[in-house]
Amino acid sequence: MLRVVDYGDAAVLPADPARSHAAIEATVGEVVTAGLVPIVLGGDHSIAEPDIRACAKQHGAVGLVHFDTHTDTGTQVFGVEVSHGTPMYRLVRDGHVDASRYVQIGLRGYWPGEPEFAWQAEQGITSFFMHDVRTLGIEAIVERTVQIVGAGPVFLSVDVDVLDPAFAPGTGTPEPGGMTSADLLWAVRALAERLELVGADVVEVIPTGVGSADVTALVADRIVREALTGIALRRRLH
Repeated sequence: MLRVVDYGDAAVLPADPARSHAAIEATVGEVVTAGLVPIVLGGDHSIAEPDIRACAKQHGAVGLVHFDTHTDTGTQVFGVEVSHGTPMYRLVRDGHVDASRYVQIGLRGYWPGEPEFAWQAEQGITSFFMHDVRTLGIEAIVERTVQIVGAGPVFLSVDVDVLDPAFAPGTGTPEPGGMTSADLLWAVRALAERLELVGADVVEVIPTGVGSADVTALVADRIVREALTGIALRRRLH
């Protein structure tokens, strides 16, 4: 059994990413310092940087399981260093994420390119593309992820654009050919049950801005519930 608290919103300023990230890191840090597991709702994926920094300050460099159509390991996007396309690069570079315990799942599309993947290979980051998910199956991908991430603190970051737009049309960068909601929800629960989650976020949700009504908000809500269920099951067993 878990007790869940809505801790409220960080005092973000939409026109000021630096102050917004500082506010997010401070708010998440309060939750982590209290010995709790923060589940953060975005927001674009740039918020993963302050989310994970706050967890790493308490736990040291964390492992990372990252569901996304993109790697988000660019050094910059359109000339901007702090954006939704760069958080994972900065987290690895600054030592907040242990690259050897970092797994990406669901990659596809036209970005990033060779420079980003070459850098990832140098760091030892593991990438599972959508063709891997289709060929191997989600259960095998989860099993391999658990083996790679291993013991120790782990952060779970879910960008809803990892899903096919049929299941999550309400996101900023939809990319055809993605995961099904059934596979993602099962994977989130299984990973939360088998790994030592110290934090999680769900990002890039536009609830009614694109596509069909609240389809994306509904799946984002279920992602959070499955993560919490996995944490509860792990605590019952341990």
